Amino acid sequence: MGGAVRDMLLGREPKDFDVATDATPEEVRELFRNCRLIGRRFRLAHVHFGPEIIEVATFRSAQPPPEEEHQNDEGMILRDNIYGTIEEDALRRDFTVNALYYNIADFSIIDYADGVEDINRGELKLLGEPVQRYREDPVRMLRAVRFAARLGFRITDETLKPIGELADLLDGVPAARLFEETLKLFMAGHAYETFHLLHQYGLLRYLFPLTESVMSGDYDQRITEMIDQGLKNTDERIDTGKPVTPAFLFAVLLWEPVRELAEELRREEQIAEIPALQQAASQVLSEQAQRVSIPKRFTFMMRDIWTLQPRFQNRAGKRPLRLLGHPKFRAAYDFMLLRAQAGEVDLELAEWWTSYQDVNGEERGKMSRSGNRPPRRRRRSKPKQQP
Repeated sequence: MGGAVRDMLLGREPKDFDVATDATPEEVRELFRNCRLIGRRFRLAHVHFGPEIIEVATFRSAQPPPEEEHQNDEGMILRDNIYGTIEEDALRRDFTVNALYYNIADFSIIDYADGVEDINRGELKLLGEPVQRYREDPVRMLRAVRFAARLGFRITDETLKPIGELADLLDGVPAARLFEETLKLFMAGHAYETFHLLHQYGLLRYLFPLTESVMSGDYDQRITEMIDQGLKNTDERIDTGKPVTPAFLFAVLLWEPVRELAEELRREEQIAEIPALQQAASQVLSEQAQRVSIPKRFTFMMRDIWTLQPRFQNRAGKRPLRLLGHPKFRAAYDFMLLRAQAGEVDLELAEWWTSYQDVNGEERGKMSRSGNRPPRRRRRSKPKQQP
């Protein structure tokens, strides 16, 4: 159902297949011993087949009983376990292109919302009245951007218009949920398009307000160049099946706020460079957590990437070799290459470190003792963004 049917109609390979049924989650569990029920707001059945999980959802009703407390004061849905028919289930989904079902009984497509026509037109349209749907779940505004970027579709005017006036509803979404949505936005292979749509529609400040602030008004072009290159590199690695880590991209998005604050601390409080970066990192990450709650396993790596940057300037003695042995050297080096490509550090520095890794121990010793410039490179350095 939903995205899998949509992707097949677009000639794309679906990443997974979900199942919808009129059986309740409890009835599904009775049929499959290898079934586990999850969720409170949306009760789902997960049927396990070895390493595979088939997600089974029960058709939802559009008319919950009035006595059930299922919405908050702003209209956001808190619980939604009232079951109904397949037609009711289709008409309460978010976008028409996701309200499609494939009937295995006769191999037909069930389409109650003209989703096939919208796919053919390349349009993304909300089902129902947009203001009400966004109030029910403000994350639908982010999903609109995500699907528009992923599918290359145009968001219809009626779907797009309320976003400007309702975007502040995202303030009420838990930071942990926004983190999960952020991963979907930026780790699906369309980070570059997604980022610029979020910025264009005024939604970026609800996810990365500090990033939005440095991009507003007059700003140095190198900021967007570095962010754009980081986004493109992430998309390229995902497209080629290479590993990526959200920590690297988050470090790119938040680098300018960290760098600016660190410079302010050095100037006004006379704090040394690395301690200033450490203090700035803590403050920026604390503010960021109010919007998107980034887990510590990622923030630890982000801190290392940032605070290792000054050490690339030290190319004499044993310090280069010690930096090369740091567990996060690779990520910090790739980050430094992005800075060099954006003009924030000298390209000669990036070339020196690239060559330093390629030569043998004796040549490394010569480079660090004499401060030799690196030999001419055959190809331009490019960040690999390895975790």
